[in-house]
Amino acid sequence: MLKSGILNPQVNSLLSRVRHTNTLIVADRGFPFWPEIETIDLSLVDDIPRVLDVLYAIQTNFAVGRFFMAEEFRLHNAPEIVHQFADAMASVDVTYEPHEDLKKRVPHAIGLIRTGDTMEFANVILESA
Repeated sequence: MLKSGILNPQVNSLLSRVRHTNTLIVADRGFPFWPEIETIDLSLVDDIPRVLDVLYAIQTNFAVGRFFMAEEFRLHNAPEIVHQFADAMASVDVTYEPHEDLKKRVPHAIGLIRTGDTMEFANVILESA
């Protein structure tokens, strides 16, 4: 029985299948459904869990080389929120791109973890190191 770290078996399984340069999406509650991508829905109620909660939780088991977010995230959220996301991936630079371009990356992802986050454009595409 697992005693620490990520306890969710589906998340553990998904993380173990991501290889070098593969991508994983951690998305807010409003992110569109992509039937061709394995989706693990962790949403419980509004803002539980949040995207940041998932980012912090997976860091011990997932080596991030790059991460991508929508440019609109910076435009629709307070600077301290933007800073929190940058801090969550402190050793990795974020690439901001238009939301429509970000969505073009989605079909190539290994999987998607949906959260209950209500923050606008709080979607992150993580590329493994």
